[in-house]
Amino acid sequence: MQNSEAMALSAALLAAAGGLTQRIHEGVAARGFEGLRPAHGFAFARLAPDGATVTDLAVHLGVTKQAASQLVDEMVRKGYAERRPHPGDARARLVVLTARGRECTRAAEEAAAEAVREWGAVLGEPELRLLREQLLRIAPGGPIRPAW
Repeated sequence: MQNSEAMALSAALLAAAGGLTQRIHEGVAARGFEGLRPAHGFAFARLAPDGATVTDLAVHLGVTKQAASQLVDEMVRKGYAERRPHPGDARARLVVLTARGRECTRAAEEAAAEAVREWGAVLGEPELRLLREQLLRIAPGGPIRPAW
């Protein structure tokens, strides 16, 4: 692949990812979850299963512990997360999503599904499945981070 083709592919993937992020953000806001930025969604993705420490969240987001702590403070103030004692480490606090945070996560999943369905309308279902399979083959492991 020529450099110009590689750059065109890179630009298309970044545009698709940016567009998807924006669609999810708009979908979440349209469902009544206001006062959030896309960065919150990336934090929610890490907190959603079982919670995380601020340090875990900082590593996931690729930010300092202080920046992650400020983001958590904001999510707690807005009612999307809470701090609890860590079950395995008396010195640590576990940050978990509240019921409102879990509802917001479901709203994000719905918004993502709507956006992807539109891709299916453009590509067709077989091509969309193929795109999914191919992207899963080349996608790096690890956290999905916002572009700071």
